[in-house]
Amino acid sequence: MLRRTFLALATGVAAIGLGLGGASAQDLPKLKQKEKYKVGFAQTESNNPWRIAQTESMKAEAAKLGHQLVYTDAAGSAAKQVADVNSMIAQGVDLIFLAPREEKPLIPAVMAAKKAGIPVVLLDRNVDQSLAKAGRDYVTFIGSDFVDEGKRAGEALTKAVNGNAKIIQLEGTTGSSPANDRRKGFEDYIKAHPGMKVVASQSGDFARDKGRQVAETLLQAHPDATAIYAHNDEMAIGAIAALEAAGKKPGKDVIVVSVDGTRDALQAIIDGKMLATVACNPKFGPKAFETLARYAKGEKIEPWVINTDRFFDKSNATQLIADAY
Repeated sequence: MLRRTFLALATGVAAIGLGLGGASAQDLPKLKQKEKYKVGFAQTESNNPWRIAQTESMKAEAAKLGHQLVYTDAAGSAAKQVADVNSMIAQGVDLIFLAPREEKPLIPAVMAAKKAGIPVVLLDRNVDQSLAKAGRDYVTFIGSDFVDEGKRAGEALTKAVNGNAKIIQLEGTTGSSPANDRRKGFEDYIKAHPGMKVVASQSGDFARDKGRQVAETLLQAHPDATAIYAHNDEMAIGAIAALEAAGKKPGKDVIVVSVDGTRDALQAIIDGKMLATVACNPKFGPKAFETLARYAKGEKIEPWVINTDRFFDKSNATQLIADAY
C-alpha cells in the first residue's frame, strides 16, 4: 500500500514537473502507421444521453474502421479513470482517447501514458493547462468551445428577459472543464447587464436527478428566481420537474436555458418549457479516428480540434428534433 501511495505521489510530482518544464513537441510519443490499431477509450461516465451518444459514436467508428477498442467507464470516479488508463497502458494499446472527468486529477494518467510511449488524445473535456499542454504532453484536445457555449446561453437568456433576471445556476461536475468554462462564458457575458443577477449557483453534477434535487433546494431558498441556467440539458430537465413540483410554469414563471442539444431538451423547447439550448456535439467518433490517422501520418495536429455546435430554440427545434440524440 505504501509503495502504491509513493508511486502515485511520484507520478503526480512528475506530472507537475513536466507540465511546467520546457519540453518540446518532439517529446510526444509517436504512432506508427498501420492498418489496424488497438485503441483505448477511457470514458468518464455513462449516466446521461450525451455520454451514451458519445460512446456509441466511438464504438461505431472503431468497428467501421476495424480497430480494436478497449473501452472503460469510470462511473463518475476520477480515481477509477486513472486506474482505467493505467490498465490500458498495461495492455499495450497504441493510443488512448481520454474524456477526463476533472482537470487536475487526470494529469498523472496523461503523464503515465506519455512516459510509456503511448499518445493521448483528450475528448470533450480538457486538463489543467498549467500542468500539461497539447503538443507536448498529449496530442490534442478535441471538443467544443465551452466558454462560447456559456456566452451564447447568457446572450439568449438576456435577450428573452430584457436584461432583468434573478438566476439560479446549475453547475456541472465540480472541477471539470465544461463546468468551469460554461460558468465563465455565461457570467462574463451577463456582467455587462446589471439587471442579470445570479442569486445561487450549485453543482448538479451534470445529472438529471441531482439537478432536480439541487433546483428544488435553491428554489425554496430563492422563490423569487425568474430564470435557471443549467450547464447541461439533463440538469435542465430535472429543474423543469422541480419547477412543476413547486407549482411554477417553466417557460413562463421561470425561463430555462441550457447546453447540449438533446432530444428531451428540444421537446421541452417545443412544449414551451425551455427557451433554448446550445448544442454540444457528442458524435466524436469520426473526428477522433480521423485525428489518429493524421497523427500516424506525421501531420502536425493543432492543439485544439474544435467541434462546431449549433443553437436550438423555438425557431428550429421542431425541424431538427429528429436528428437529436
